[in-house]
Amino acid sequence: MWALVALITFSGFTALGIWQVQRLDWKQNLIERVNQRVAAPASPAPGPNAWPAINERDDAYRHVFVTGQLLYEKTTPVQTSTDLGQGFWLMTPLQQADGSLVMINQGFVTEPPNEKATKPGDHQSVTITGLLRLSQTGGGVLRDNDPATNRWYSRDVDAIAVARALPIARVAPYFIDADAQGKTLAPHSLNQTYREPVGGLTVISFYNHHLQYALTWFALALMVGAGAFWVGREERLVRKRHRWNTAKHTS
Repeated sequence: MWALVALITFSGFTALGIWQVQRLDWKQNLIERVNQRVAAPASPAPGPNAWPAINERDDAYRHVFVTGQLLYEKTTPVQTSTDLGQGFWLMTPLQQADGSLVMINQGFVTEPPNEKATKPGDHQSVTITGLLRLSQTGGGVLRDNDPATNRWYSRDVDAIAVARALPIARVAPYFIDADAQGKTLAPHSLNQTYREPVGGLTVISFYNHHLQYALTWFALALMVGAGAFWVGREERLVRKRHRWNTAKHTS
């Protein structure tokens, strides 16, 4: 019976190790694809006809551009923590010529702007380049978004669109993290104030511990195999001694 249990356990640990190796290969391919997208020249952002097919695997972190008017009066500050310290992302809808809207993360500021503040040239057409990101629904890890009090902890495109009275059917299901605008930042300081949005702060990281997991499962399988071998050997020695003793007493 113990041999059957050992075989099942060994097979299970080995299968889990093989599965983690397959996951490792998938994750490395994903990282390679994302790195290629980020480094590629910016291409037009997906339009309304392509929105239903947008997905994480094929579209996340694509380098894209959009052209239109930024609706600054609809800007939403989203709390965040970056290498520059605690502050806010500024999420501003951009209206394109066809009437469709794309949410733009203009970048990081340490304090949210005055809601009544206006910017010069509000109605000028601008072109924004950046990385396509999928909507972050729900809220932060510990806190939910609270539209009623304008407290936002994740960049939830649909929820922000509803809160800002935007026509949800015309809002893209993604947002764009704007690229840096070419200015050089002073040495980073937690006490520094950033009143103008700082773009280009997208952190691209992937949880990738599949190799460690695979080695762990294979090590456990090896331990089970070694243990089964040792127990089997001891049983054979015990039987051998028993037969020897029996033969000795009968002779």
